[in-house]
Amino acid sequence: MRILAFGTYQVENHPRVAVLADGLARAGHEVAEANVPLGLSTAERVALLGRRTGALRLGLRLVRAWARLAVRARREARRSRPDVVLVGYLGHFDVWLARLLFPRTVVVLDHLVFAASTAADRGASGSLLQRALRLLDRGAIARADVVVVDTAEHGEMVPASARSKVVVVPVGATDAWFDAASPDPGDEPGDRLSVVFFGLFTPLQGSVVIGEAAALLADAPVDLTVIGSGQDLAAARAAAGGSPSVTWVPWVEARDLPAVVARHQVGLGVFGTTDKALKVVPNKVYQCAAAGVAVVTSDTRPQRRALRDAAVFVPAGDARALADALLGLQRDAALLRRHRDAARRAADERFRPETSVAPLAERLSTTVRPRPRRSSRSPEGR
Repeated sequence: MRILAFGTYQVENHPRVAVLADGLARAGHEVAEANVPLGLSTAERVALLGRRTGALRLGLRLVRAWARLAVRARREARRSRPDVVLVGYLGHFDVWLARLLFPRTVVVLDHLVFAASTAADRGASGSLLQRALRLLDRGAIARADVVVVDTAEHGEMVPASARSKVVVVPVGATDAWFDAASPDPGDEPGDRLSVVFFGLFTPLQGSVVIGEAAALLADAPVDLTVIGSGQDLAAARAAAGGSPSVTWVPWVEARDLPAVVARHQVGLGVFGTTDKALKVVPNKVYQCAAAGVAVVTSDTRPQRRALRDAAVFVPAGDARALADALLGLQRDAALLRRHRDAARRAADERFRPETSVAPLAERLSTTVRPRPRRSSRSPEGR
């Protein structure tokens, strides 16, 4: 098949589409790209939609990006019409343009997040906004032939009438994370434990819980590096109470992040108790496993299902349990090494792009009949 990765996605900030594209390419398909990054994070999009003139500003920015995106998509279609158009993460609007440009082509929407639940999780819960975002989710799903989600729990949020379109594809990790892993972590008894968390400080991540755990570990041989900024940063820092065990790092470039994470022994997942937090398996747990660090995260059904024995699980929202889990790893080098090995093994076996994308590749093999390759222009490419 010829697959066109399409949209205003930003691979550096949201690498999910890279995992899908790389995995499909390794499955033997030809993958081309038409991408014009919109230049807005999820938080910035939510913030714009919550302002009186925000929707207009977002719309104008989107129209400008779409004008360039349409040109690039038509150029690719003139080369060879795609059998599948893969609309990347945060493609709630892009899928409409994809359907307009390619009305007879199979359109795959990577619906990693639902706009309404994401906005609610980030504090934008006004009834009118929520109603509009639910309509946005439904409209995007209706435009697609195949809807990719990351967990079965998210699949259940798709309207029943469209649930047959759903394929569950784990997020996985890009090659950069595997390449960053140290061949010999060299964990020694008595060493201080090196722990890292990186994120956007949204409620689902439970960064305040991490801050509370840091306060409990103030006098323990545990060093915690916290990378990023966002909604709950101030509350997380307040919860840490000036603990000397924490180093706060406001920003690390995406290209440098895998190497930075791989220099630690433990990576933290998410610990929030919101409805959304109970449905996700965050990027960071796949990425930390690929980087060869032990994973500590909340004990939720989707994370248990995805990680199995490749993580240390603690109750969501429980700072004491998190602190105790980290102390347990610090005191037992053999246990730490087992968890690092289990994480790396799980990543090698299940989280590489070609493995993660297998359910989607299988669905496409039964849904799409590849067209003979032709050099002439196609009607959809004009």
